[in-house]
Amino acid sequence: MAMGRPKAELVLDATEREQLLAWSRRRKTAQALALRARVILDCADGGSNTEVAEQNAVSKQMVCKWRGRFVTGRLDGLLDAPRPGQPRKLTDSIVEEVIDRTLRTKPGHATQWSTRSLAQVTGLTQNAIFRIWKAFGLQPHRQETFKLSSDPLFVEKVRDIVGLYLDPPIKAMVLCVDEKSQIQALDRTQPVLPMMPGMPEKRTHDYMRHGTTTLFAGLDIATGEVLGQLHRRHRSEEFLKFLRHVHTQVPEELDVHLIMDNYATHKTAAVQNWFVRHPRFHVHFTPTSASWLNQVERWFSTLTTQYLRRSTHRSTQALEKSIKHYLSSYNENPKPFVWAKSADDIISSIARFCNRINQSRH
Repeated sequence: MAMGRPKAELVLDATEREQLLAWSRRRKTAQALALRARVILDCADGGSNTEVAEQNAVSKQMVCKWRGRFVTGRLDGLLDAPRPGQPRKLTDSIVEEVIDRTLRTKPGHATQWSTRSLAQVTGLTQNAIFRIWKAFGLQPHRQETFKLSSDPLFVEKVRDIVGLYLDPPIKAMVLCVDEKSQIQALDRTQPVLPMMPGMPEKRTHDYMRHGTTTLFAGLDIATGEVLGQLHRRHRSEEFLKFLRHVHTQVPEELDVHLIMDNYATHKTAAVQNWFVRHPRFHVHFTPTSASWLNQVERWFSTLTTQYLRRSTHRSTQALEKSIKHYLSSYNENPKPFVWAKSADDIISSIARFCNRINQSRH
C-alpha cells in the first residue's frame, strides 16, 4: 500500500496552547492569524491533515504549510513573513492598540469613537484609523437593534413553521397572513421636482395627512401570489371579513394553513369560533417577537420600498386604489420567496447569539 510523506510531529507546551487559544478566540485578532491558530490546535489534538482541512474549510495544502511552519518556527512561524519594499509603519502592536481602544473603550465626550477623536488619542492619522477599521470591519458609528423571543414554545413553533416552508403538506395551501396597519395617505406640501440629469428627485420634508387604511394580506408560499383586502379599521371584525375572502378564493378541496402572529385580533372568541366552523383552516402562530418567520413581512417591505415610500396621495380612496393597482400588477407575475435555512440552522444561530450576549455581560 502506498504511503504518503510522514507528518511532522506537532506537540504543544502549555504556553503555546494558551497563546493559540487566545489568538483563535479574541475578536481583535486578525482573521488569518485566528484561522492558522485553529488549524494548529486541531493538528495538535491528533487530527489528520485531511480532517483538519475539512473542519476549517481550507485546503489540505494550507494545513500542511502551516503545520510545517509551526514545527520550524513555533509561534513566530504563524506570523506573516516580511514582505519586500518599504517597512510597515503600522506595526501589529499599533493595530492591536487601535482595535482594543475601539472595542473596549469610549471617549469621554461621546458614546463612540470617530476617526478624528481616535487619531488625536493615538497620534495616528485619520486615514490610518480608517484603514484599520476597514480591514477589521469596525464601524463604531453604526448600531443595529435586535429582539430575542422569550416564547417558551419557541423551538416547537420554529420547527412547525419552517417545516411548512421546506415541506408543505399535500392538497393544501400555506398562507402567510398579517396586516399592514396605519398606511398613511400622504401628500407633500409642495409639488415634487422630478429627477433630471445630475440632479435627484426633490420633495419637501413636510407633508399633509389624508387618513389611513389597513392592508390585510395572505402570501401563498408556493406561488408568491398575494390575497389582499383593504379596510379602514383594524379589528377582529375586519379580520373575519378577510378570512371569509380567503375561504371564497381558495378551492374547497384544499386545506388552508395560516401562518400568523399573536396579535389580539387573531385570537378573539369570534375568530376562534369561525375556525371551529371551518375545520379545513389550520392556524400556526409564530413565536412572540419573531415576525421575521412570517414571509408576508418580507413582501410588506417590498411594497413599502418599491411603491409606498415615494408615492403621494391626496385621499384615502386614492391610496387604496393605488394599493389595489399594485396588488393586481404584482399578481400578474408573482415570485415566491425561497426559504433556505432549516429549523436546526436557525436554532443554532440563535444559541450562538445568546452565548455572545452572555459573554458581553462579563
